[in-house]
Amino acid sequence: MLMIRLARFGAKKKPFYRVVVIEKERARNGRSLEVLGHYNPLTTPAKLVLERDRLEYWTKNGAQMSDTVKRLVEKNPAPAEAPAVPAA
Repeated sequence: MLMIRLARFGAKKKPFYRVVVIEKERARNGRSLEVLGHYNPLTTPAKLVLERDRLEYWTKNGAQMSDTVKRLVEKNPAPAEAPAVPAA
């Protein structure tokens, strides 16, 4: 089963996370299939950068989001698309 979860990077006491697609049985920082974005909890406010189209692709193809990733995605909705400005 594929999971979309966080992989910890960064120095001691300075965590930085990547949002990755990985086999459920692999280690936390094991080899992932794809990196979908990153999360930095140390900035104020915490910063989440995601490739929403790839996240949607993986969830449609059976990947399950971890509870933490699901919570982060719900708290940080995708920015609204800017309306197209007609050329004058």
